Amino acid sequence: MKTKTLKKNKVNVITLGCSKNLVDSEVLMGQLKANKFDVEHEGESDDHQIVIINTCGFVDNAKQESIDTILRYVEAKKQGAVEKVYVTGCLSERYKKDLEVEIPEVDAYFGTRELPKILKTLKADYKQELVGERLLTTPQHFAYFKISEGCDRPCSFCAIPLMRGAHVSVPIEELVSRAKSLAAKGTRELLMIAQDLTYYGLDIYKKRELAHLISKVSEVEGIDWIRLHYAFPSGFPMEVLDVMKEKANVCKYLDMPLQHITDNMLSSMRRGITKQKTIDLVNKIRDKVPGIALRTTLIAGYPGETEKDHEEMLRWVEETRFERLGIFTYSHEENTHAHLLKDDVSEKVKRKRADAVMAVQQEISMQLNQQKVGQDFKVLIDRKEGEYYVGRTEFDSPDVDNEVLIKADSETYLRIGDFTDVNVYEASDFDLYGKVK
Repeated sequence: MKTKTLKKNKVNVITLGCSKNLVDSEVLMGQLKANKFDVEHEGESDDHQIVIINTCGFVDNAKQESIDTILRYVEAKKQGAVEKVYVTGCLSERYKKDLEVEIPEVDAYFGTRELPKILKTLKADYKQELVGERLLTTPQHFAYFKISEGCDRPCSFCAIPLMRGAHVSVPIEELVSRAKSLAAKGTRELLMIAQDLTYYGLDIYKKRELAHLISKVSEVEGIDWIRLHYAFPSGFPMEVLDVMKEKANVCKYLDMPLQHITDNMLSSMRRGITKQKTIDLVNKIRDKVPGIALRTTLIAGYPGETEKDHEEMLRWVEETRFERLGIFTYSHEENTHAHLLKDDVSEKVKRKRADAVMAVQQEISMQLNQQKVGQDFKVLIDRKEGEYYVGRTEFDSPDVDNEVLIKADSETYLRIGDFTDVNVYEASDFDLYGKVK
């Protein structure tokens, strides 16, 4: 029985998982708003008639979070707190039939490429003229900028192709148009994302066109920073680095998930690269773009990973001194190639190995940050938090990298979304402290 009045056509969109999911939610919200729906992202009010949960199905923890969120809103529906619960995204794409059986209280499940179907269910029109338009959930000054969907890579551990399908590039002219639209609304930083940036263009132009795309987008007036996320190492188009050097608004930053370093692990993971080729690539990138910040992601506890493999990875992390690094523990995903292997590293050992890598990286980060004390940096102000303005340099991406903290005293007034020159006077493991010049 209803306990309160729910606002008709008021929608709460909940996003779980990665930045690519976030873009999908923003596109959905843009369409709903154009159809006169009152739409919020993860709204805190409890008067929403409809809840749409955009799920993640990447690894075990993410899947469990998605399931828990679905159950929470199903319970809210039983209590009369919402009328309709819809589920979309990767978990729904991958396990739709199972979910329909296990949680039948959900009104409908949709896959990752069924936006028109969601809108039709809500009696909303799919507005073709709005393709690329979004209702940003990030601060207005930066936006995730998805250049393609899906993935054609054969990585043994990854279920993304099962959930997102084959690689499909968005045409350059359409992406330039989207960048202009974002810039007109005040976006100053584009975080270019894809399952694999380096594959861009192969499907529609029959060649890798990432460098050309970056060059064209960099010409959009108002875009001060372009940041590159998720580049695959095998077949990396080196001409991208030429654009990075030539264009002042292309950040000297590259997120390249390498996953491991030993030859037997890379081979089993089906990464199409060897240890030596990986080392050579990192050296070439750094030689070509001095001062570049390299971010990578690794996996601990992949099937068959021995203590020797782990020690070799640790030594490589110590020697390579990545500016930014994250590590996941391996998740045994059904229907992936690696699922045929025995998941023979215990969760305890996976965690221990991941912690060991992060301990090494923490020390590296501390040393690299200490070297920045006394230097000046251009900083983009993201937010005000307590006594500090919080911003980032061109070497840092939101949420995952270092931040610059600037004391918000009576003499310092900074606007969110503005750039300011900052002198760093102190550094910790993952933060810099600075004063406005």
